[in-house]
Amino acid sequence: MPISRHTPVLLEETIRALNVQPGGRYIDCTVGGGGHAAAILEHSAPGGQLLGIDADPASIKIAHKRLEKYQDSMLLVNENFSNVQATCIKYDFFPVHGILFDLGLASFHLNGNGRGFSFQHEASLDMRFDPRQQITAADIVNTYPEHKLSELIREFGEEGFSRQIARRIVQERPIETTVELSNLIEQVIGRRRGKIHPATRTFQALRIAVNQELSRLESALRQAVDLLGYDGRLVVIAYHSLEDRIVKQFMQREARQCICPPNTPTCVCGHEASLRLVNRKVITPSPDEVQRNPRSRSARLRAAERIIFPGGCYATAEEPALVVGASANGWRRPAVLKKLRLVFSMS
Repeated sequence: MPISRHTPVLLEETIRALNVQPGGRYIDCTVGGGGHAAAILEHSAPGGQLLGIDADPASIKIAHKRLEKYQDSMLLVNENFSNVQATCIKYDFFPVHGILFDLGLASFHLNGNGRGFSFQHEASLDMRFDPRQQITAADIVNTYPEHKLSELIREFGEEGFSRQIARRIVQERPIETTVELSNLIEQVIGRRRGKIHPATRTFQALRIAVNQELSRLESALRQAVDLLGYDGRLVVIAYHSLEDRIVKQFMQREARQCICPPNTPTCVCGHEASLRLVNRKVITPSPDEVQRNPRSRSARLRAAERIIFPGGCYATAEEPALVVGASANGWRRPAVLKKLRLVFSMS
């Protein structure tokens, strides 16, 4: 498999937001083609370590080739980021100085890899990142009742023609390929003026549903906070409003000391802030980057910094690393990653 030519989005901004330092320990929860991971390893040398996670085994293989020169400093795991905490515990990789989520598709997903992510290439309606998953886009398209299909396209794709599209899909079943579905949608709503193809939102909705992307993102963000050490950074790059809304609301909530309703006389929630917002305003690509890489145009970067560890404690001011977990033998310390492990499946 050739090394991916994927161009990492907001690369310099990501490294700054993560505050990558020599000797730091970082997690790339969507390692993809390895672009961000390579920059993190470069800037964290000497002594930096990286755990790369991806649900797609093809991404792991591509990242392995791209990051080969860093093989003594990284660990690549084929796993969904919704299991990031269990993965870190399994490999004794915590606490960490920074965690990155780049929620966009890798270039090879859109360039016709045979799994149906792109409406521009003939392929079966699959759309699974992880081939071990059972449900595919074809299952949804060809078995969901019309009202459920319409609701899914409207909610996850924010598509105003969801009812018309769902009705036509049901009429034309079975639909087997991406091009069949794309042509059907174009017939229903016509060619739109602007930058996006008429099938874009429906394909987005199906991909989100197949991979349970939004619910898994919410779970992963909660886990990520508990994996960060003192002053550790959480950085998320989102590409559509549903993802970005989840990230924005999560960070804002975790940056507040109280989350009681506005009219509550006294605080009863017991919530304590665990994050500090690094940038109040969302970071977007520059016009130059959008020109070089048009796929970056919808990217939105948000960053926050860890300020407490509920139920835990910190080490001394001279050694501000987080002390995590407790056992009969005392506080558990993270082990040092000594060699590359390439893991394609986990139980």
